[in-house]
Amino acid sequence: MNIIEIKDLSFLYSEEEGLVLRDINLNIEKGEWVAILGHNGSGKSTLSKLIVGLLEKKSGSIIVNEKELCVGNEYEIRESISIVFQNPDNQFVGATVKDDIAFGLENQLLTREEMIKRIDYYSKKVNMHGFLNKEPHNLSGGEKQRVAIAGALAMDTEIIILDEATSMLDPRGKSEVIETIKSLQDGDKTIITITHELSEAVLCDRVIVLNKGRIVLDGAPKEVFKERELIVEAGLDILPTLKVLDKLEEENIDNDKLKEILWELSLTM
Repeated sequence: MNIIEIKDLSFLYSEEEGLVLRDINLNIEKGEWVAILGHNGSGKSTLSKLIVGLLEKKSGSIIVNEKELCVGNEYEIRESISIVFQNPDNQFVGATVKDDIAFGLENQLLTREEMIKRIDYYSKKVNMHGFLNKEPHNLSGGEKQRVAIAGALAMDTEIIILDEATSMLDPRGKSEVIETIKSLQDGDKTIITITHELSEAVLCDRVIVLNKGRIVLDGAPKEVFKERELIVEAGLDILPTLKVLDKLEEENIDNDKLKEILWELSLTM
């Protein structure tokens, strides 16, 4: 079952700049973990904002849970989607970390007991439980990002969009957040990871690469990562293990076992 269907979608910010997205056709199945990869300016973040109705399309259609997104039903569509942006400062509304995580839950009209349960659970999931009474402006960029992720996860929506959501985290923090995301993969949550880093896409079910507003690659990570020329053309840096693999092939070093190991390693980084 497709939870998101995008048909012939195009978008522009101004006539002078031209189209940012061009004739995007994309279906995402319920329960999929999809990575949308692209360099800055490729249109990947614009696509995430269109899906949640923060921008209005030029043409085409976006269907979420069999309902077409249009002016007037944005809030209804957003009830099934939570999103974390690259800059968490744009999302903070609470006086404390606890208040901020609770904000979306209050809008869902949950009981106080259920709210406390979720705040406790998800703040622990992102290692921010000891910061619940802190004021958000006193947190580091990485800590703010963790709080924003906790708030999105606590909403328990069908669809979670992470738009460069790990960009402010150190390698350990990224690993912890990715493990948290993996733990949600029970066939029920649909997760869309917007990123420019291939290392964040290796664990996803599917990888989509955007270049200049168009989809240039779409498939399983192992199949997409084989298209190294297209990946480089899209302004993305291939994984270090694949660079080594390229070097072996360039030097005509024939070692099938080593190549197999490098491929497997690239998909578990």
